[in-house]
Amino acid sequence: MSGKQNLLGWCLTILSVALCCITIPFSLFFCVKVVQEYERVVIFRLGRLMPGGAKGPGLFFVIPCIDSYRKVDLRVLSFDVAPQEILSKDSVTVAVDAVIYVRISNATISVTNVEDAIRSTRLLAQTTLRNILGTKTLTEMLSDRDTVSHCMQATLDEATDPWGVKVERVEVKDVRLPVQLQRAMAAEAEAAREARAKVIAAEGEQKASQALSDAAYVIAQSPSAIQLRYLQTLNSISSEKNHTIIFPYPADVIRNFLASAAKG
Repeated sequence: MSGKQNLLGWCLTILSVALCCITIPFSLFFCVKVVQEYERVVIFRLGRLMPGGAKGPGLFFVIPCIDSYRKVDLRVLSFDVAPQEILSKDSVTVAVDAVIYVRISNATISVTNVEDAIRSTRLLAQTTLRNILGTKTLTEMLSDRDTVSHCMQATLDEATDPWGVKVERVEVKDVRLPVQLQRAMAAEAEAAREARAKVIAAEGEQKASQALSDAAYVIAQSPSAIQLRYLQTLNSISSEKNHTIIFPYPADVIRNFLASAAKG
């Protein structure tokens, strides 16, 4: 049976080639094709893959009626993953979307092993996004997007390798939270900021009290320090150009007065 099929195939091929030769130059419009630099073409003859793999770039020839071909674009393609409703590890429902960058690494495999390589990759990306983010907490989703993207890229790349697809990059675009959760997180952040402000104010009061205590100790150890402080105060008052005049009473006079009063 296989021999009869091969013989029939050869007969059809010879007949098609003879017909093309008879109808030259009109047949050249149907036989000669062009492949761009970023494209490859996979040719099937009587349903069988032509040896040698994908053709291109440049010119290639097909035999009308018995040859069929399919062009494959090798450029990097990007597509959005529709927002997925995901239940996180800590039981929070979020909507997550992503963008995937892929390219065809093997044109022949992408045609023979899968019906639509790019569409299949898009569907697989949706499932992979749900599976990976379902094992993460909300905090990990928000803070470790790079880790999630790399994990998703590795998983997709391994799964799509038999399809001749190379996953170049995965980016998690947005993580949308419920409105109630956004309000709760905003209130929590505001409370944390207020707590930090109170701690900073308390630390400032503590440092100011320590500075006053140190100043009082210095003044107590040096009686002339209070006189210098009087002079500094007078200098500050006079620089403001006001009408108030203050005469400080000498501290030694006050001490002598207090001492004589105690003796009397």
